[in-house]
Amino acid sequence: MECEEQGIIDLLLSTKKLDRDKGLVELHTKCQRSCANDQAEIAGVENSLLSVVKDSRSSWEAKHGALLGAKVLSGFDGTSELFLKEMQKYAMHLLNDQEARVRIAAGELLGSLSKWLGTDVYLQCQEAILEGVKSNLERAPLSDSSLEEQAQFGHLAEKLGGGSSPEHARSSNSEQIFHDTAGWKNLETWMRCLQSVIEGCGSKFLPFINQELLDLIFQSLTHTNRFVRETGYYVCATLVSCGTSNAEDDEMELSEGQTHNTILVHGDQLAYHFAQGLADNWSQVRLAASTATRQFLLNLPNAAAHQRFFPALLPRMCLNRYYVAEGVRIYSQETWRQVTGLHGKELVEQHIGHVVEYYIEASDADNHAVREAACACIAELGAKIEKDVVREHVPRLLGTLLVCFRDDSWPVRDAACIACGNFIKCFPEESRQSLDALYPLFYENLQDNIPSVRQGAAAALANVTRAYGEAASSILLAKVSEGIKGLENQPKTSERYSGLEKGPATYGLVKQLRDNDMDLHSNQQMYSCGSLAPKMGRGREGGCMDHKFRRPPEAWEKCDGCILLLSELSAIQSLAAEVASSLPLVAEASRKQDYPQHVCLLETICKQLPALGKNLGKRHFKPHLELFFDPIFEALSCDNALTSTAAGQCLDALGNFLGPNILRGRIEQYNPHYLSKMSMGFPGRP
Repeated sequence: MECEEQGIIDLLLSTKKLDRDKGLVELHTKCQRSCANDQAEIAGVENSLLSVVKDSRSSWEAKHGALLGAKVLSGFDGTSELFLKEMQKYAMHLLNDQEARVRIAAGELLGSLSKWLGTDVYLQCQEAILEGVKSNLERAPLSDSSLEEQAQFGHLAEKLGGGSSPEHARSSNSEQIFHDTAGWKNLETWMRCLQSVIEGCGSKFLPFINQELLDLIFQSLTHTNRFVRETGYYVCATLVSCGTSNAEDDEMELSEGQTHNTILVHGDQLAYHFAQGLADNWSQVRLAASTATRQFLLNLPNAAAHQRFFPALLPRMCLNRYYVAEGVRIYSQETWRQVTGLHGKELVEQHIGHVVEYYIEASDADNHAVREAACACIAELGAKIEKDVVREHVPRLLGTLLVCFRDDSWPVRDAACIACGNFIKCFPEESRQSLDALYPLFYENLQDNIPSVRQGAAAALANVTRAYGEAASSILLAKVSEGIKGLENQPKTSERYSGLEKGPATYGLVKQLRDNDMDLHSNQQMYSCGSLAPKMGRGREGGCMDHKFRRPPEAWEKCDGCILLLSELSAIQSLAAEVASSLPLVAEASRKQDYPQHVCLLETICKQLPALGKNLGKRHFKPHLELFFDPIFEALSCDNALTSTAAGQCLDALGNFLGPNILRGRIEQYNPHYLSKMSMGFPGRP
């Protein structure tokens, strides 16, 4: 058995992480099946681990393994109390170790000891932990010893900011970037130690929650460094999960105006800081604040307590369900389900004033992702909330969307466009006075460089037609005809933009092809750290549309948008005849193929034809079917994979709609050679 004991110790103290992990598993297994004969071996392991942490010459890997091994032993009934107390003392010492992994393991051990030995552990190390947090909260200005590091950050700041700047400004920028994004001494490990101890104590920690402790934690929540804020919110999540007192007592306290529940006593302060975190500019901080908010609300004693904090938290929780960062979005959606259940809509209606105010505030955020989410949430208000509840707020919400419609960032413009279409459909009379301002914005999006923006504008304009009927349809059908006919003005080559990348613009920012021109690397757009999106303004100074980050539309893009609009309008039954009469124009446009992007237009036509046929019905669609055989089979044999695939899917969909034999007969009658192209392009098709 001594060999087994030595094997576990060797694994725990190994320089390889895989070995240390394996040693922990074997030690845990041994503790679970331990009997009286194994006590001596466990004692041997204890002595070995203690000798490692006592020896200052031990490697950090050995100390790391010893602390993790002690954490396993702390949950074992046969572990000696003397060993645990000794490990507690040395764990406190190792919280100042140079290696972060050792410091984290020491904090986790203290948390585990708190679980098994109670709050005495916290009482004994309380002063040291709180002092550790306080002493690491502030960082002195960059000293002479860090001039090299400062110079590196100064160079980074100059590259990001672009242009020449005074020396003092350059130094200030480098220090700010360093403070905002670099690690913060040992603060994170001290905070995590505090979190582990709170988690270990559980509900027994409630008596220790006082204003002094909260003020210290709140300092981290308002810290300039995002890593500090993130860690602080995770500490808060553990803090509010400690548990509550008896539920009956809570109800009595609320009814009598008394508050003895520790979390409720400080609830207003917690809710305020959680609300700030839910709106933080950094996604990681926003996620940590979402975690704390969920724990806070789920651990409240009753519905009355929820209502007390909903005005501050509910609007921000609601918006984060649409946030661009997937982790924040999914977590917030699950939080919404857990907290509101089946009453989310009713809660938004109850707090509609606070919700509208926050959405308008978020639409003015520096972060383009927040502005995009705000537009999506405003659209949701129009589509899902009772009309009478939203009606009085429609003018302000529409005004907000009009400002977002002029944004530099195309996702924001797209979201604002879709939201405006929903609002016009739901509130036609209240929106009528904004039409003169909205029509030019819709048209700009309809010919945008981004395909999804054109699609969104087409859907929005279809909603305008549903709201105003013939008054809008006559204008839009004329616009469709003008845009499709305008394809004849498309130049054969785009010499003017030969220096631009041919792919879709990222966030509306068109990039020049790379070369050695120094102008391409100086005074350039500043990008968000941790995000692919540029730090864009709202475009308020640029008139109707700020083209700072967009190139002018080409004729084929206008035509493409008009075809998408025609497809959306075809879903309105009263317009079937008028839409069908425009199909020959679409077929004629598909025959112009003397410009590089004609394959993109062919792809759009192939994608929209089945929808046009289904919406218009066979009576209106079949007379124009043969006009599209040539462009469909041209696309089918195209070298562009997306266009070729779209053509094949178009034939399949038309076959399902008209009947495969009918379609095959019409193709054979028009051009028998096309049947062989069908089988060559898709061998599996009969």
